[in-house]
Amino acid sequence: MDGRSYYCVLLTAFFYLLLEFTEGQFFPGGCTFEESYSSCGYSVSLGTNGFTWEQVNSWEKTTLDPALPTGSYMVVNASGRASWQKAHLYMPVLKENDTHCIDFLYSLSSRDGASPGTLNVYIKVNGGPQGNPVWNASDTVTEGWVKAELAISTFWPNSYQVIFEAVSVQGHPGYIAIDDIRVLAHPCRKAPHFLRLQNVEVNVGQNATFQCTAGGKWSQQDKLWLQQWNGKDTALMVTRVVNHRRFSATVSVGDTSQRSTSRYRCVIRSDGGSGVSNYADLIVKAPPTPIAPPELLAVGATYLWIKPNANSIIGDGPIILKEVEYRTTTGNWAETHVVDSPTYKLWHLDPDVEYEIKVLLSRPGEGGTGPPGPPLVTRTKCADPVHGPQNVNVVDVRARQLTIQWETFGYAVTRCHSYNLTVQYQYVFNQQEFAAEELIQTSSHYTLRGLRPFVTVRLRLVLANPEGSKESEEIVKQTEEDVPGSVPMESLQNTPYEEKIFMQWKAPNETNGAITLYEITYKALSSLDPSADLTTQRGRVFKLRNETHHMFVGLYPGTTYFFTLKASTNKGFGPPVTNRISTKIAAPMMPEYDSESPLNETETTITVLLKPAQSRGAPISSYQLVVKEERKSKTRRAAPEALECFSAPVSFRNASILDSPYYIAADLPPSSLTVVQPFTVGDNKSYGGFWNPPLSPAKSYSIYYQAMSRANGETKINCVRLAHKVVIGRGQITTPYILVIPSEGASTQDSDAMEPEKQVDSTVKMAGVIAGILMFIIILLGLVLTFKRREIHTWRTLSVGKLAKKQKETASSSTQQREMGPVTTADKSTTKVSTLHKDDPFSTSNQDLNGFTSPSPCSFSVQGSKTLQSKSLLNSYYSVSKEPVPATTSIDSSQPSLSQPSLTLQSFPYGGCESVELSYQSGQFQAGQFQPAIRVADLLQHITQMKCGQGYGFKEEYEVNTHSHTCMESFSIPAVLL
Repeated sequence: MDGRSYYCVLLTAFFYLLLEFTEGQFFPGGCTFEESYSSCGYSVSLGTNGFTWEQVNSWEKTTLDPALPTGSYMVVNASGRASWQKAHLYMPVLKENDTHCIDFLYSLSSRDGASPGTLNVYIKVNGGPQGNPVWNASDTVTEGWVKAELAISTFWPNSYQVIFEAVSVQGHPGYIAIDDIRVLAHPCRKAPHFLRLQNVEVNVGQNATFQCTAGGKWSQQDKLWLQQWNGKDTALMVTRVVNHRRFSATVSVGDTSQRSTSRYRCVIRSDGGSGVSNYADLIVKAPPTPIAPPELLAVGATYLWIKPNANSIIGDGPIILKEVEYRTTTGNWAETHVVDSPTYKLWHLDPDVEYEIKVLLSRPGEGGTGPPGPPLVTRTKCADPVHGPQNVNVVDVRARQLTIQWETFGYAVTRCHSYNLTVQYQYVFNQQEFAAEELIQTSSHYTLRGLRPFVTVRLRLVLANPEGSKESEEIVKQTEEDVPGSVPMESLQNTPYEEKIFMQWKAPNETNGAITLYEITYKALSSLDPSADLTTQRGRVFKLRNETHHMFVGLYPGTTYFFTLKASTNKGFGPPVTNRISTKIAAPMMPEYDSESPLNETETTITVLLKPAQSRGAPISSYQLVVKEERKSKTRRAAPEALECFSAPVSFRNASILDSPYYIAADLPPSSLTVVQPFTVGDNKSYGGFWNPPLSPAKSYSIYYQAMSRANGETKINCVRLAHKVVIGRGQITTPYILVIPSEGASTQDSDAMEPEKQVDSTVKMAGVIAGILMFIIILLGLVLTFKRREIHTWRTLSVGKLAKKQKETASSSTQQREMGPVTTADKSTTKVSTLHKDDPFSTSNQDLNGFTSPSPCSFSVQGSKTLQSKSLLNSYYSVSKEPVPATTSIDSSQPSLSQPSLTLQSFPYGGCESVELSYQSGQFQAGQFQPAIRVADLLQHITQMKCGQGYGFKEEYEVNTHSHTCMESFSIPAVLL
């Protein structure tokens, strides 16, 4: 080889290397597999059990199977594989703009000469489905490498991808290989190229055909078919040769039963390869149908004016024809009119006849007329009725219904085949107006139901058709009375007591007439007291219409009663309302005790006799022995208050801590006290969790015996005092008591027991000591009274002299008011003698001239804080001074209120009795308010003073008052204000 030739070879090799480098960089689609297949943009997918494409270079591996061809290529080993295992080799996605051709070399080899499997080629467009193969090889093994071509008519902007698929066959070992895949920029030599496949549009139900035209020569061995996008294949119908370079085939598509869009392409398999066309759309159009029925614009007696409403359709356009089809709903004929305007008027129709009107629409193409749209069902216009129903009468009146009757009528009155007859009525019930309307289906009579009893109903009949209405004359009727409704349950108000129940209610919401009576029945259902006899606890009460309350008496405590209340009219009683009410439990009834002494007594114990109590409304829960310490009080004893039982369970230890005057000595269950039995207080034992400690010899005690009942959250206690231990000096007196003390809410039980006449020796001794002390006190009081009487006599003499002097001064000056000897003291710091008490504002303390108190019954001093409103009563006893008291006469200078004007009332100084002062602060009460001025005690004190006056009585007092201008003109005994 000369140098020039060698230079040409090197240049050619460099050119090919540069070409391969460029092709590997920009992925033009071809690949010789001398380098890695991934450098060409190829990829493989791993099949089942490792069945996949492998890249092999026979020049590098000399130990390969002799059945394999030589060179560098992609191969699949189908030996030992199960059937239908698949391996895929993917070319890069191509976007070609010019005519091109893809060719490749393939080899099917095996040792036994049988085909190792199948090699399929798929063309996937725009990333769509893989579809069916466009080329395959599977019959026999090849002798070396065989070339095949792919003429693909898919151009930019569409893209496609070629997929090589190897499919194994069980029991056929061998190899499937591919090599030297090229993308050529010229048409294929053996595979035909298709011209553009056009879209096809047909109406639903019509035949659709595709025209596949290819360039090349037609051979009888060529196979042409129509391939659908989803892979379904359709065989060709007719193939004809256009010229020596063109041939065409017509393929029919039979599935056009519904509106759809699908894609098809033409595929041809020739001896040298396969040709694939572009995808074309098969568009199946649906003929148009109106969505809405025709719009009714106007109705007359003989015409209908409509609008076809052809703008809203179901299906496909364009619309090239509109028609109106109408007929009667009861007839079997139909007429069709072509519509050439937006609205259409149907003439010469029958009045009051129902018509059905439909619209038909058509689009281009065979079968383009769609089915009729929704019908418009309407009726021609009617005329007004001639008159309303006549001769309307009410033939039956009941409490809740009325039956009406009228004269029948026909088409001559209605002037329409379709009409309505209704009854309109109204009435007032419970100050509310009700109005309703009901459709009448009968021809001559109708019963109006659901009315209210005893109401006035106004009704009329109305005859109406679509064009107008006529009414009958109004009829006024009143329904009859009916039994009333039930008494409102929410109006029942019940107040239970121990032996009575107060019930209050309201009239029924639905009286249904005039209420005449209320009937209340009751009976006892159950009692908390097992011993209660409930057989007689029942009754019946009738109340008048205006009596809506009742007090049930004579009931048993702790008992549940069943009440039934119902109202009645002249028609009878209505439905009852029931209620269960339970009376409250009562305190147990304590047993009666006589006046005998305790069974036994010592310095630390007292033995008493316990008797069972009687339950009242609830079983007795427990018995308790209560020890109460009688403590001495240095304060003045207040008025006796109602004694209560002992509800707080205070033990002996807690009583010491809480400084309680009593403690529970024993808590006995009812089962332990079924019979009379003794009990020792202070036996140093425990009963029911309470300690019974010994009594202190140096203290006085009261022994109480109480019974307790608990039920339904209530607790009632009743008790009786059995004995009283009194300690005087070193001796003691134990006195039995029969005092019943009920607890709060419990009934009080009277006791007829009296103190016993027997006394122990110690009591007699102590009584003697007390009698001696009393005798000493009486003698001392006698001496004091004697001394005091002398002082009073001296003071009385002075007072009579002053009185005479005052009477003379009054006679000379008629305008000056007289003041009768104001009470003053010699020392301003001396406190007032009169004292204001809480219970009795008139105290009975006295004061002599020296400022010492004296227990004289003829003297008293009164200071009140209330205004004396009755001047007649005031002037009947006292002289009135409206002048303010001088500051020198103030007894207590520390009281600033004494400087205010005060009213001083002073009795006449007669018989040595002390004066009476009644003062009040001005402004304390409003003028005109009536306040008690003189009580019974005042009159008695006044009479006592007159008795002490030695001949000074009502007559003398009257004579004295006639000479005083400040007193009343006449004297009368005042009314006593309690």
